Amino acid sequence: MHKTLEFPDLLRLIDERATAFRAAIASASSLDLPVPTCPEWTLSDLVQHIGEGRRRWAATVAAGPDATSRTPAAGDAVAPREREAVLAWLAASTELLLAALREAGPDQGCFTGWGDTQMPDTAGGVARHQVQEIAVHTYDAQVAVGAPQPLPTEVALDGVEENLFITCFTTSPWPHKPTAFDFHATEGRSWRHTVDGDGARTTRLPAPGEDPDAAGLSIHGTASDLVLFLYERIPLDSLRLDGDPGLFDLFHAWEWWA
Repeated sequence: MHKTLEFPDLLRLIDERATAFRAAIASASSLDLPVPTCPEWTLSDLVQHIGEGRRRWAATVAAGPDATSRTPAAGDAVAPREREAVLAWLAASTELLLAALREAGPDQGCFTGWGDTQMPDTAGGVARHQVQEIAVHTYDAQVAVGAPQPLPTEVALDGVEENLFITCFTTSPWPHKPTAFDFHATEGRSWRHTVDGDGARTTRLPAPGEDPDAAGLSIHGTASDLVLFLYERIPLDSLRLDGDPGLFDLFHAWEWWA
């Protein structure tokens, strides 16, 4: 059964994934280690991105529904270099974000910069996205230190849908024959991403009236692998495919997507 995570769960998962991120950083032999899944970045770059980014989102949420752009980061936005200071700075960055989200509540309007998507421009929508951003970057840090772990199932199951709702939605017409991409998580949830003259949108499966044979390409894997594929951390051929893989080449070549 599909169930969108509740706001308290999102806050808990932000905290848990941020803790896992700090654990990876604490275990690193050097912050100068390259991050293979983020080309040209070191762990130091990733630390700066995570800390400054959470502080910026905290300030944006706190600015309320009238904000028209991302707000400059709250507090000290530059990561220190000394290891213990870095870990403390990261922890403080997370707490700033969590405090802002708690104060706002899930329904407060919030500038997101996402444009037209299937996700609401609310603090709750920001919290949902933050779970995924921190989770995927935790994976990046774990890859860098040689200890990659799958995304937790609870995080990943929500992450497939969240990514499709934000990254893959458009009202730009699909210039080819209408088709659909089905995503099947081995944990028992599925989604259909339909592309046609009305654009691209995602629905949960099963849904009333959905033709199970309508998909041009079905993609099967663990929820974690599906999320990592959608974030371009692992290749398409690492998943099980049914149908025409060439359709995904068309999707990537689509002017809207590119």
